[in-house]
Amino acid sequence: MGRETAIQDRSFSASAGNGKGVLLLHGMTGAPGEMKPLAKRLKRRGFDYSCPQLAGHGGTEKDLLKTDWRDWLDSARTAYEKFAREVDEVHVAGICAGGALGLLLASEVPEIRSAAVYSMTFEYDGWNMPRWAMGAPLIQLVANLPGVRHIPINEPSPFGLKDERLRAMAANAADGLIDGAIDIMPLGALYQLYRLGRRVEVKGPSITTPTLILHASEDDMSSPKNAKRLQACLAGETELHYLNDSFHMIHVDRERDLVAELSADFFARHSATASVREVVDA
Repeated sequence: MGRETAIQDRSFSASAGNGKGVLLLHGMTGAPGEMKPLAKRLKRRGFDYSCPQLAGHGGTEKDLLKTDWRDWLDSARTAYEKFAREVDEVHVAGICAGGALGLLLASEVPEIRSAAVYSMTFEYDGWNMPRWAMGAPLIQLVANLPGVRHIPINEPSPFGLKDERLRAMAANAADGLIDGAIDIMPLGALYQLYRLGRRVEVKGPSITTPTLILHASEDDMSSPKNAKRLQACLAGETELHYLNDSFHMIHVDRERDLVAELSADFFARHSATASVREVVDA
């Protein structure tokens, strides 16, 4: 009988020395490494960052299925509590499930200054999704059943990427575009993503945290309707931008610099102090 292998923790953090922190939350089936392009650019703008590895991630599909959205939120909360002791203020940003988790965290912690949500996904209704993926109500009835929840869903090309070079890397597992990410989503994990989205809608009327919403106009996985749906359910100030040269993975795709700049500008406007000093040598 073999022993279980411990999941490697790929969390990372860095300080810009200003005491202004951004908690970066990766997506479901993703890993902390996908947040590195954004983290690097935020540090140049003077922000500390912490990117934790969410519970159940960084291993296999079986590891992921041992957790649910509450476990993911617990791990984000633990990371926030540690990070908050190291900085003067915290903002949160996340892609897809990570963005939803950031909002739920903000609903619990009013001290969080602002939030950024990239490619919010209530439904998999993008232009490249199979028809069955759009039947969320039906899927939720069966997706978490014991005989069904392990069924794998392979992510189709273009893998959320409009950039052809990155897409080619994602298609070749040997290249390891994102260390620790998996390219298969079990139905049970999809079920948890839907439950997470519904929880955001339930809590939305109590979420007053200023929120930046960024979404690709050509998102291959979740249509722009998801961004409007998120905006409609939140009680606080929102700012919505559609990006025109990216697919779902906007934080690593062609407009990653724009995502970082819009985020840094938004966080700076909602900082407790007037300005954030830029770090030239980051």
